[in-house]
Amino acid sequence: MYLNTIKPADGSRKNKLRLGRGIGSGLGKTGGRGHKGQKSRSGGFHKVGFEGGQMPIQRRLPKRGFSNFKNRQISLSLRLSDLNNIAGDEVSFLSLKENNIASKNIRKIKVFKSGACNKTLSFKDIVVSRGVLNMIQTSNLT
Repeated sequence: MYLNTIKPADGSRKNKLRLGRGIGSGLGKTGGRGHKGQKSRSGGFHKVGFEGGQMPIQRRLPKRGFSNFKNRQISLSLRLSDLNNIAGDEVSFLSLKENNIASKNIRKIKVFKSGACNKTLSFKDIVVSRGVLNMIQTSNLT
């Protein structure tokens, strides 16, 4: 086998359509561009969303909504094993912020059952997953 004998597989390459080559070709005369209008001309290009001078829909419709950065709900996911480092047995926003686990702009905290916790804990104003709830009911967590 030589480099000059390599060819693509039969049927894998199609010939490019030749536009404007007579009626018999199926794409003669207008070459698939239709009659008249900007898109039929050579160089007949316009921007995406351009509506022929009419005010485009994205400019006609009013803007909606505003999201205040200060009021965004910034959430934090914690593992059960992360709570071993907390001083005391109550887990709350304040205790997590004092132990540098949650930053000051966190507004929602959820604890997931991942890893093991070797002390008795009580949760205050914190969302707890179903797995942790089951663990609380069956073991030493409160």
